[in-house]
Parts: sequence; structure tokens; C-alpha cells
Amino acid sequence: MSVYKAEYIWIDGSLPTAKLRCKTRVIEIGTEPPVWGFDGSSTNQAEGHASDCALNPVFSCPDPVRGGPDRLVMCEVLNIDGTPHPSNKRSPLAAVVERAADLEMWFGIEQEYTFFDGIKPLGWPDNGFPAPQGGYYCGVGADEVYGREIVEVHLEACIDAGLAISGINAEVMPGQWEFQIGPLGPLEVSDQLWIARWLLYRIAEDYGVSATLHPKPVKGDWNGAGAHANFSSKSMRESINSEELDKLSKALADRHEEHIEAYGAFIDERLTGLHETCSYREFKVGVSDRGASVRVPWQVAQDGKGYLEDRRPNANIDPYDVTRLLTEAVEIAEGS
Repeated sequence: MSVYKAEYIWIDGSLPTAKLRCKTRVIEIGTEPPVWGFDGSSTNQAEGHASDCALNPVFSCPDPVRGGPDRLVMCEVLNIDGTPHPSNKRSPLAAVVERAADLEMWFGIEQEYTFFDGIKPLGWPDNGFPAPQGGYYCGVGADEVYGREIVEVHLEACIDAGLAISGINAEVMPGQWEFQIGPLGPLEVSDQLWIARWLLYRIAEDYGVSATLHPKPVKGDWNGAGAHANFSSKSMRESINSEELDKLSKALADRHEEHIEAYGAFIDERLTGLHETCSYREFKVGVSDRGASVRVPWQVAQDGKGYLEDRRPNANIDPYDVTRLLTEAVEIAEGS
């Protein structure tokens, strides 16, 4: 019998930030990955006396780590009666996407992360700190960037998996990097971002390094880590005049607290008003302003069409939440 290995990947119920979990099933070639059970009492998703939860495959792609016919299988978590588990953020997004299909929303998410070597960022001295920020962003050279070999392998893995990865770059803090997924629809960009995160963690294993999405991995005068969300509707890609921008800005401002609540744990540590952020306590929109909550790129202001960049989301977001909230805000603005 010819078989392949399917790596089932899902999001657990850990708080305040969910973790990725995975396990392998050997499946006969020609057979799609079926719904599969797991012990929810070990993932903060069930009690021991009723521990079974179900993994429902929603997206799969080639497994670039194992190669051959093997697959990576992104799953949503269901209760054993087939209803969405409370930790399942994909199901509410799917309902919004269906309702707002006419918007034809696109998203591009900029995922920042930080490599750690044990208890310190990769490349940092064992005692003290590296030189202040300045030359690390998009830097080159062994004295400026750390972990490039892992980043390059991750990029190739995402391409081999067929993910819509659109770029990589070294970030402002040493040991910090970014990759971008999109543009894709809300469900697609979220599924693929989770797979890309899994690949990052898995590949870093081989180098004895960990990758963290904590939004403020080093306290003090160092940049945090975000997941800026670039978004547009079909209408925005055709026109964003001042009246349309005002409507969208109002919809976003009215829901600011709800967005902040869902944009990742410890957001108050990152959105301080420093290090290219706007304080989480306020909301503002600005053209070419990286100190705004939502940035209007200069070429969008010039062309009168395009996309906006929500700079508030933390690196540790659940993208299902972010894409849902932004889709709802655009739905309100364009329906008003």
C-alpha cells in the first residue's frame, strides 16, 4: 500500500495567546485527510472527563520539510457533535466572509518575529546589549543581522508549500525578522499565515533556535513586534476619495477598543506611542504616518485608490480575528 504522511496542525486553547499543535497521520495515497480526534484536555480545550475534540481539515499544502507526497493539513477544532469549538476563531470569520462576499476583501499580513537562542535574542551578547538600533533594519553583514540562514530556508519552504509569501526582511531590532503573506482573501491569508508560522517554528528547531511572536520580547528602548494588516475591498481598489476614507476611519474609530482587545496580548507594552506606534489609548489615521493607528500609503493618497495599513495588530494575533474585524468595519463603512 502506498501512503503519505499528513501533518495535522491546529490552534489550541492556551491563554492569553494560543499555541500551535501538530501530530502525524499515515494515510493511503488517493485518500483525503479525514476528520481526526485528539485529547483536548492536554491542549486547554476540554476537561478530562470529556476530553475528545475533533480536527476538521480546512486547508492543505505540500509538506516542504518531509517532501515527497506528504502534506501539511491546517485544521479547525470542532466539538464531537460537529459544532465549532469555543477556541475556533475561523468559524466566525467564515460566516462574515460569506455574508460580505461582495466586498471581495484582500489582505496582506506583515508577520514580525524574533529569534531566541535560549533566554536571549539570537546574536545578542551573553551579558549586556548590542549596539543601539539603527543599522539592523534591512541590514547586511554578520555584525548587523542574525539568523539569515534560517530565514532563507523558511522562505524556500513557504514557496515550496505553495504559500503566497511575498517577501522577507530583517527588522529594526537585532534578531528580529519579518515575512509577508498575501494578498489573499480573509480565510486564505489566515490559513496560510498559520501554516507559515508552523514552518518557521519547525525549521528553527533544526537550528536549535526558537522564534517568538511576543510583541515586546525585550523591554526598554527596543522595537516591538507587530503584524501590520494591509487591507482593501474591491471598492477601495477602485476609489478611496476623502468622503470614503472618512467613513472608513469613523467605522474603525468607533470599534477601536474592540479591535485593541482582539489584536494580541500585551498590546499595551508595544503600542506606547514610541517605536513607530500610536498609543493603544488613541486612534488616528495618517498619510505615510508610521505613528498612526492606520496608515494611508502615500501612493494611495496620490492615486485615490488602493489599500490601508492597520498598524495596531501585535505579532501574536490570531489572523482570523483581525481579518474578521476589519471586514466588518469595511462592511459598515461601505454600507453606510
